[in-house]
Amino acid sequence: MAEALTLWQQPKAKHINMIAGWRQWADAGSASSGLPQYIIEQLGAQKIGEIRPDGFYLFQIPGTHDLVRPMVQFDEGFPESLEQWRNELYYAGDEERGLVIFVGDEPHLDIERYVNTVLDAAEMLNVKRIVGLGGVYGELPYDKARTIGCVYSLRHMKAEMQTLGVQLSNYQGGASIGSYFCKRAGDRGQEFVAFYVFVPNYDFSLLGQRGSAIRIENDFMAWHAIVRRINHMLKTRIPLEDLENLSGELMRAVSSKVDELDSAEPELGVRDYLRRLSDSFEEVPFDPLDDVWEDALRSLLNDDDEEAGED
Repeated sequence: MAEALTLWQQPKAKHINMIAGWRQWADAGSASSGLPQYIIEQLGAQKIGEIRPDGFYLFQIPGTHDLVRPMVQFDEGFPESLEQWRNELYYAGDEERGLVIFVGDEPHLDIERYVNTVLDAAEMLNVKRIVGLGGVYGELPYDKARTIGCVYSLRHMKAEMQTLGVQLSNYQGGASIGSYFCKRAGDRGQEFVAFYVFVPNYDFSLLGQRGSAIRIENDFMAWHAIVRRINHMLKTRIPLEDLENLSGELMRAVSSKVDELDSAEPELGVRDYLRRLSDSFEEVPFDPLDDVWEDALRSLLNDDDEEAGED
């Protein structure tokens, strides 16, 4: 067992997978930090383990004030709380299928030990596949289906990934924590998939209005797009209805903000700019037929159960 890892429960489901997210650099729309926490709450997942922060984090960087320092709160001189870096494992499932949800803080130091500790935890918990999450800001329509980039750890996984309505990444540059995990998992023969969802971000200073921007902090449409693919790929049943409602509210809120900016500065042509962006955007469809049939069958069975109950 990795020395930093503590587990106090061993799930017994036949098929176990993991979702992993971090408070990290590539966290646009809170796809990496907010979505795993949302899934934990939706499934009522219970904490089953943690990774201690020993040796993974800096207390300070010379020349900066509080860039990485943990936050402390005092009440009349008494320390009520001290913020801790957290790397926690949660679990929800039944005898057939189980889901481990990992949510953590991206490490500052000793990345190899950190990655191996998480991968060791997955191995000990009999996890078949890890799904890492990330988000990237970009110029794209707020009212269209989100584009998702994908990387995977083992070559035989490519054909399956091509069925998920994702773009297989050709990125070259600084590694995110998900891409680092992807390579190291592959080195160990473990299945790892990372989804990077593109989240709308508009800087209208480019059009002449300084300080005007729209950035979606919790992109529920992005969360919805990711969860649909996770449900299909892992055969999980993470609820979608709430995310559908939140997505509608988000779209209306962004549209209202755009109207506000367009009315205040009509010469900037904000609406026209977004219309051109939408017209040139090509959505990547994801409508797996087996999911449609499964939903229809489930609905039919539920109707039959209700009729039987009435009889």
